[in-house]
Amino acid sequence: MDLLGRLSTVPRQLGALKVLVDTGVLHAGRPDRLVSSVRAMAKWGPTAAGGYVASAVRYPDEVALIDDLGALTFSQVHQRTNALAHGLRALGVQAGDGVGVLCRNHRGFVEATVAASKLGAHVLYLNTGFSGPQTCDVLDREGAVAIVYDSEFADVVSGATESRVCVVAWREGDTPVPTIDQLVADHPNTDLEPPASPGRVVILTSGTTGAPKGAARGTPRSLDSAVALFSRIPLRARQTTVIAAPTFHAWGLAHLTIGMALSSTVVLQRRFDPEQTLRAVATHRASALAVVPVMLQRMLALPEETRARYDTSSLKVVAASGSALTGELAVRWMDAFGDNLYNLYGSTEVAWASIATPAELRQAPGTAGRPPTGTTVRILDDEGKPVPAGRTGRIFVGNELLFEGYTGGGNKAMVDGLMSVGDMGHFDDDGLLFVEGRDDDMIVSGGENVFPSEVEDLLARHTDVADVAVVGVADDEFGQRLKAFVVACPGAKLTEAAVKGHVKEHLARYKVPREVVFLDELPRNASGKILKRELR
Repeated sequence: MDLLGRLSTVPRQLGALKVLVDTGVLHAGRPDRLVSSVRAMAKWGPTAAGGYVASAVRYPDEVALIDDLGALTFSQVHQRTNALAHGLRALGVQAGDGVGVLCRNHRGFVEATVAASKLGAHVLYLNTGFSGPQTCDVLDREGAVAIVYDSEFADVVSGATESRVCVVAWREGDTPVPTIDQLVADHPNTDLEPPASPGRVVILTSGTTGAPKGAARGTPRSLDSAVALFSRIPLRARQTTVIAAPTFHAWGLAHLTIGMALSSTVVLQRRFDPEQTLRAVATHRASALAVVPVMLQRMLALPEETRARYDTSSLKVVAASGSALTGELAVRWMDAFGDNLYNLYGSTEVAWASIATPAELRQAPGTAGRPPTGTTVRILDDEGKPVPAGRTGRIFVGNELLFEGYTGGGNKAMVDGLMSVGDMGHFDDDGLLFVEGRDDDMIVSGGENVFPSEVEDLLARHTDVADVAVVGVADDEFGQRLKAFVVACPGAKLTEAAVKGHVKEHLARYKVPREVVFLDELPRNASGKILKRELR
């Protein structure tokens, strides 16, 4: 790069430096530990291994992780993952091998991730809601040579254990399979040398509309992506984060990764429970909480007297992502818990596209916010040309974290280096992004374009509606029509006519569902997304 090119990056680098200072990643402390920590990160790179090695140098006796079994310091995580890495290597796992991880939120998930990173192995995160055949298919397709799993999933993985290295992460009862604790006890915790090339992670798409695909993501080239996130969400170093979102999901895993960069104390609970989550926030005085939107809904559904038992005033950031956050739910949360809600819109393939702050969610409920630094979002028409503000088009995103392609082959559509998210949306005149629905969810009913999400958002604001999903189905007369699935609030006297009448009162006539089905609950996957393929 010439001198002019180098100088042009100075403002950006200074801005990034300011963000890192503001978050506390760079701050005064013991100079020897700071220097050693920087050297560790330079040696290992921005990997899971590098995060915990650096934190163990800088904060050896500080608490890194709290789960249902208790607390571990950064030094303990570092030493345990050293021993686990030696144990996995002794069982035959090498750099470049695939390691499947089928775990709930607990230390075993973290230890398997960090140990694999220290070996340079690739990590495949498996959905805890998968069936046995699905799990076997994914492990075979991705070529995993090992699987680390909780003993509750023994039956799920039973068809995939032959000829694979098997390790139990969370044990319930006796098991003939070696456990993480046994490998840690039986092997030295001496430091390992970094692998020649870092392992990648493979996150599976949610599979809400079809079979889950493996999305491979390499190691970030720099801290720019973290800086971009911190520029929109005020997370701080050495604070406490409760990760309620599933860690196998991109959003939960992102916060685990962010926690490594910030040397945060991470609080994990194996199963989400709305009251237990509020208790964890209050007990540990957590400053951040990572959730998927349905978790907000379930915490708000608790009786007011139950919520009042827990002091959640320490929360500065409630970070939501993973599925659509309705404006109604965002406002209800902030009215109850304060203006601490940040909504990240993105996908497994592009990581993030935009982030909405509390002020933006108040200003324009339902907005997906604005792109963070280093991310480009454009709304394009069917010919790949930009459309003006207010006009609906396909959402395309560019940033450093675009995935490398599906492991089974194929990629998302690309235009000028920008990747399709698979959604339709528009920018308003203030530059705020609004997502209108999946590009393959849009239906044409009687010649009119209809997005089910618009009807869902309207019905979600109805005082008698607890949950709702709207899908398009075939119709002999109109080509396609809307069908609504509604969960009524307890005690509500909601009828099909009332639902249709509410939509007719607020939206165009062709957007009124022609059929309404009442359910006790909507089908959701383990990360909280509604399974619309089952409803169809």
